[in-house]
Amino acid sequence: MKKFLKFASVIVTSVMVLSACNSANPALNPQSSKVAKANTASQVIAPHKDLNQKPTPVNIERVGEHEVNIDMTAQITDIEITKGNMYKAWTFNGEAPGPIIVVNEGDTINFTLKNLDPSIPHSMDFHAVHASPSKDFIDIMPNETGSFTYPANNPGVFMYHCGTKPVLAHIANGMHGTIIVKPKDGYPTDSEIDREFVIVQNEWYKYNDLNDFTNGVPSQVVFSAKALKEGDLNTNGTVGALVDTPLLAKVGDKVRIYINNVGPNEVSSFHVVGTVFDNVYIDGNPFNLMKGLQTVMLPASGGAVVEFTVTKEGSYPIVTHQFNHATKGAVAILKVTKDGLDDGSQAMSH
Repeated sequence: MKKFLKFASVIVTSVMVLSACNSANPALNPQSSKVAKANTASQVIAPHKDLNQKPTPVNIERVGEHEVNIDMTAQITDIEITKGNMYKAWTFNGEAPGPIIVVNEGDTINFTLKNLDPSIPHSMDFHAVHASPSKDFIDIMPNETGSFTYPANNPGVFMYHCGTKPVLAHIANGMHGTIIVKPKDGYPTDSEIDREFVIVQNEWYKYNDLNDFTNGVPSQVVFSAKALKEGDLNTNGTVGALVDTPLLAKVGDKVRIYINNVGPNEVSSFHVVGTVFDNVYIDGNPFNLMKGLQTVMLPASGGAVVEFTVTKEGSYPIVTHQFNHATKGAVAILKVTKDGLDDGSQAMSH
């Protein structure tokens, strides 16, 4: 295991982080880089201005029964948050939310982060692991790589995010995602599940504006689907993506959704219209079982596994019952048909 942290890098980190903070707040640095159009006009750090790095596939390789290697990148990639409106996001692997990570309870994770950002340090904070943050979640400097090892001993649905100061700027600019730690004995209902989906809720604000991140309200709140397996729908922080392309199930299916609210600031009141949750595992832990819930309250970073049965054909809106946020985009559709295929009918929305 290698850790790339040098005394000189600490000094450079302080300078770069201060520069990043100033760029995020025009009042602190009125002569900073040119204005860009992304969400709403705001300051773009000069080295990011024309940068749009091609998404890099995450590499997850099981190297032992209880050991997995995970290689990820920190990079700057444009994300379409509304139709035709690109946000120059700070991302993991060119996705925001980042790619879904799935490991097993009891796994040792050998994690490597390559920082492709030419100007700002980045890091990784996995909520799913036991670690020493001052050693295992340290900054990786531009164009450098860091490797760390830690155990994933608790099952559940957890957030991951960049932990570099100011943390709020890194998360709000796109550096967030979900890691699922599958319970070693599974969930009691595993044999009953017909469909599984991952939904991640996140917020967008004025572009790279630390003041708005801190004191404002989100301009968009989004549901994204992240692919559990090859061929699954995978979307990236785009309003309406899961309305234009609904999730699919057939009549009688028992559906499981892994849901994670990565914030950074707002609560989610997760609700599926037209059904009641048979089972809810708070934070995705099988010991945290609740039954018959209508809505699941998720704090920023909170996760859950919800299970329900669809009994009739039709469109089932999936929303946060904070309806100001649903109005800003936090809506998905589960379309239920006789055969589980899209029949081409218009989906009901909220």
